[in-house]
Amino acid sequence: MNLFNLRRHSPSLEEMAAHSAPSKAGNPPSRDCLMPCVERESQVFVRGQGSWMWDSDSRAYLDFTQGSAANSLGHSPAVLVKAMTEQAQSLLNPGAGFLNRGMLNLAQRLCESTGSDQVHLLNTGAEANEGAIKLARKWGQLHRGGAHRIITASRSCHGRSFGAMSASGSATPDNRFEPQLPGFINVPFNDLPALHAAVDAQTVAIMLEPVQSEAGVIPATEHYLKGVERLCRELGILLILDEVQTGMGRCGTLLAEQNYGIRADIITLGKGLGGGVPLAALLARGKACCLEPGELGGTHHGNALMSTAGLAVLDTVLEKGFLQQVRDAGQHLREGLGRLANSYAQGELRGQGLLWGLTLSDNSADAVVKAALYEGLLISAPQPDCLRFTPALCVSKGNIDEMLLRLARAFARVRTAQLQCRRGVAV
Repeated sequence: MNLFNLRRHSPSLEEMAAHSAPSKAGNPPSRDCLMPCVERESQVFVRGQGSWMWDSDSRAYLDFTQGSAANSLGHSPAVLVKAMTEQAQSLLNPGAGFLNRGMLNLAQRLCESTGSDQVHLLNTGAEANEGAIKLARKWGQLHRGGAHRIITASRSCHGRSFGAMSASGSATPDNRFEPQLPGFINVPFNDLPALHAAVDAQTVAIMLEPVQSEAGVIPATEHYLKGVERLCRELGILLILDEVQTGMGRCGTLLAEQNYGIRADIITLGKGLGGGVPLAALLARGKACCLEPGELGGTHHGNALMSTAGLAVLDTVLEKGFLQQVRDAGQHLREGLGRLANSYAQGELRGQGLLWGLTLSDNSADAVVKAALYEGLLISAPQPDCLRFTPALCVSKGNIDEMLLRLARAFARVRTAQLQCRRGVAV
């Protein structure tokens, strides 16, 4: 279903930007009171359902960002709305010092489904990665003579909080608020010799993303991750996998580590775990379980409302046939993007499941994103030459086909604008 009129003139990129401004008829609240910490489009969104969102002017948009993959089941899924409504009527947050059924049920379900021994529930992926860093350093105090250094990959992104940003590579923002926290070493991704060379007596862990999403959706190779696991076992150090982006079915399996046939000591989850609400998890296995009371906590950690939401999402993802559906839809998306890339002379297609990045032949990603917005399509650009696609895990093949149609029109608009610009320069 195409909800936009296709018979429109071909505007310039400047006209498209002006078109995206919301109507002033409703006198929407000013954005002046918001700190300019995030670049946001001018639309004010008021409703979402499945793969679609509507703005305050009743324009419909096909959403292939889904809150940077946080909305794993799409916008306002019935199962999540029902679970949260029922929970909100009984108990929201008893306090971090007390147990609640949602917390217990989600922790047990996560341990059972991931083969983990202990879980700590948090609010965001960055918090989960901060917890992983703390857990690794605590383990180093106990079992590796105070070793504390953590090796991470260049161009990695483990979050925007200070410790997580210090662990990250160059995919994080230019302003890193120096000085960074010490104790992290960045080495090239997918480079085993560099990892071997970086390990020393003070190394306590290696922390990696199975797919570097912010760097342009760059998957680890199987040879690399298996080699990293083998190195950790040989040296007796911890393997931490940041699955904030890749976990919860995003790559076609519950955890991306399953695609590689490896097993980490510590795993972090976020984004898709809450299905759109703030929820993350720190998972520990075996020897990595070493935290004691008071060493990790937070006011809203494991609160009843968010835990219930996470349980609803997890139960849905684990339903029979759901992950196969993700793999089938991912294959359909991959094939469609591949055809589109060939038609418009674009670059490499990278990804797994329903996490895909398409590199472009130039640095026009932002222009394509704006053109797609004009076409009623929401996509993102993690890098100047890369587009990213993270639709709902339950996206239909029909919606994928509609997305490809709108993206093709966006490519055509950008190409037309580029040609007009070149002709203008030539004249």
